[in-house]
Amino acid sequence: MISKYFNTLKVAIDNYSHIIENYQLSEKQYSNVRGFIEGELWFADQSRLSFAEVKDIELNAKIKYHYHYMDNSDNMIFRYDNAKHFKEIKTFPHHKHLQNEVTECIEPELNSILSEIEMIVLKNFAKD
Repeated sequence: MISKYFNTLKVAIDNYSHIIENYQLSEKQYSNVRGFIEGELWFADQSRLSFAEVKDIELNAKIKYHYHYMDNSDNMIFRYDNAKHFKEIKTFPHHKHLQNEVTECIEPELNSILSEIEMIVLKNFAKD
């Protein structure tokens, strides 16, 4: 059921509570197997992640997604999405935006994105 999938995302967020200061989520269940979830997560270094997913658990895929990570001045650090541009990329439609380039990637999971953010946040605190 889609509600179980939503719960796995909440568990992933809870697993990173040591770097997450606050978050809010909104979810809609379209059927037992398809739903929409979006959220904002604020991190200890004042960076934030805005994300949204339309997930179909029967297809075991995200129909549409984006994970947009920004610094404390709202400058993009990275963004994962599956918008249907960049057709030349081998992993089309999946790709990752960095500040000055677009790279290939597989369909990401929130847990792996939070792990990537954790490294950035901890590195930022190590600088101070």
